[in-house]
Amino acid sequence: MAHHHHHEHEGTDLTRAAQTTLEKSGEQWTSMRERVFEALAGFEKPASAYDIAEAVSKIEGRRVAANSVYRILDLFVGANLARRVESANAYVANAHPDCLHDCIFLVCDNCGQTTHIDDDTITKSVRSAAKGTGFSPVRPVIEVRGKCADCD
Repeated sequence: MAHHHHHEHEGTDLTRAAQTTLEKSGEQWTSMRERVFEALAGFEKPASAYDIAEAVSKIEGRRVAANSVYRILDLFVGANLARRVESANAYVANAHPDCLHDCIFLVCDNCGQTTHIDDDTITKSVRSAAKGTGFSPVRPVIEVRGKCADCD
């Protein structure tokens, strides 16, 4: 099946799903990781590590370095809690961290809104094409640039 529906987590349910997924991978869910995840999930558009560091700094009442946030975001991407929008060097929270897919991002060049879709048929074709050339794909990233419905 090319498309399937996920249980889209929101709010505290999303944070709990992220915590469960991270702990299943053998990592600890620390208070700083929770704050970074909640800040990331609070953005409506992809957020940079600097955006997230600023949001967490306000919550913490102290400066949080972007380098620390980058390390946590790398962990989150590896654990499927977040997705990196390569062209924007920004991140989005994964609303279904318990389900692993290669994502396809639809990025609006006008407003920056980014939507991700899962289409296993397309991503399997990309992986197959790569393997056909002798390349071993690890994490395909597909980004489609254009205009969202609101900006079209």
